[in-house]
Amino acid sequence: MKRRDFLNAAALGGAAYMTGLPQFANAKTLTTGQQDHTYFANLLEKICSPILHLMANEQFHAKFPLEVGANSDGRDHRVAYLECFGRTIAGAAPWLALDTPGPEKATRSKLRDQAIAAYENSVNPKSPDYLDWQVGHGQMLVDSAYYTQALIRAPILWQKLTRKTQQRIVKEIKALRKIPPPYTNWLLFAAMNEAFLMQVGEEYDPIRLDLALRKFLEWYVGDGWFADGEHFAFDYYGSYVIHPMLLDILEVMAAHNTYFWHGDIKDVLATHLKRNQRFAEHLERLISPTGTYPPIGRSFTYRTAAFQPLAQLALKHKLPDSLPQGRVRAAMRAVHEAIFSNPSNFSKEGFLKIGFAGADLSLADWYSNNGSMYITTASFLPLGLPLSDPYWQVPGEDWTQKLAFSGQKFKKDYSVSY
Repeated sequence: MKRRDFLNAAALGGAAYMTGLPQFANAKTLTTGQQDHTYFANLLEKICSPILHLMANEQFHAKFPLEVGANSDGRDHRVAYLECFGRTIAGAAPWLALDTPGPEKATRSKLRDQAIAAYENSVNPKSPDYLDWQVGHGQMLVDSAYYTQALIRAPILWQKLTRKTQQRIVKEIKALRKIPPPYTNWLLFAAMNEAFLMQVGEEYDPIRLDLALRKFLEWYVGDGWFADGEHFAFDYYGSYVIHPMLLDILEVMAAHNTYFWHGDIKDVLATHLKRNQRFAEHLERLISPTGTYPPIGRSFTYRTAAFQPLAQLALKHKLPDSLPQGRVRAAMRAVHEAIFSNPSNFSKEGFLKIGFAGADLSLADWYSNNGSMYITTASFLPLGLPLSDPYWQVPGEDWTQKLAFSGQKFKKDYSVSY
């Protein structure tokens, strides 16, 4: 398919043309919001279906084609499989957990069953797709956090697992405590696992939670931005890890009224939410009139995960008043089209490739592989809202740069002190 034909098909509101499956709906009969929903649902199905299918059928290790750049550090390739599955499910989980009528319900139900089977296989030592949890590489701590974050975001996935599998997951997660996280965003990976243990009623380590929160309170540099450790870097790690994981961790802690040295945990959560919302305002203003955005910093091959905070706040109905739902949805649609309109993002077998707005192996980071790319699913979180939700029903709106560069009125921007 030529690039122009691919783009025209995407603009009609579906990605089923990429998979050979029937479209979830006829775009010509839908509202703009419904067309957007169809577009996102089809695209997420295209991204996650090959991974969940293989893993549910115990063929993941055998058939997932590993890809790394020339600058790879040569790490044990076994880390890639947890990386790929954990990141895929972290973004897809809210959609798979949804149990509402709709044209994609059957597909969603099939993928949910596959995800549950994948979780079962992931901790079964006798399965070909056991994820080699104790491989000894620190990367396993990183992606265990996405694996458990999915279970926090979609408790139904945990509830549908067998008791044996639940016990195995808890055992593997606790065993990863032997990996010491460096004083960077990695502190949040350790804390996410403890928040998960707290949520499912298991013994958790309060020190790992406390330390992560203490350090990120220290590393807040203002106006919604955090340093990732002692030094600030202009990149998207506030989106990939810091803001979303802090919010999910704090919500679990607040729900359990967990003690925190800094004060009432609910007050800490409220402050972080305001900072998260401010960061989201910056992200929205980075989106150009055509949906492009700056390819800055390390890991920008994670593509649309750069906008995870916008997606997460939309899912939780916590977008600030300055970011109307229709504006965010329209901007996010433009972003995804700008990235995924190029068919080279996917291999001929349907797997994501390393790249940005298309495949480009030269952009690989030394620590990444093609499994790392699946964190892009984090920008699809609003699919966890039913089609009847206002997010999908309100009219779309022009976003800030589109207003600014078309001569329309738009709101000035000022820094905040919280």
